[in-house]
Amino acid sequence: MAQYDVEIYKLKAELCKTFADPKRLIIINQLREGETTVNELARVIELPQAVVSRHLAILRDKGVVQHRREGTSVYYSLSNPKIGEACDMMHQILLDQVEKNKQLAERLTA
Repeated sequence: MAQYDVEIYKLKAELCKTFADPKRLIIINQLREGETTVNELARVIELPQAVVSRHLAILRDKGVVQHRREGTSVYYSLSNPKIGEACDMMHQILLDQVEKNKQLAERLTA
């Protein structure tokens, strides 16, 4: 039986939980376009500023986003471009699953 470092898997699971909210995925997708403020994010994705701030705090705590202050503004960005690539990969897997289910449904209804 293979040796597994359970702690690494726990950390992976915690990171995956960070991505398990549609609002956070929308925020991540928007941040792929570049650095922006909470207020600008809230305006673009049409969510209340408090909601966006709460989700950004979770993303920041898990190291998914980073922030910097400039005067009274706080700018957020993705901490690693691979985060966007991982989201693209998950999106492709989802599309593949949808296609397989569509094909199965077509066979079952034919």
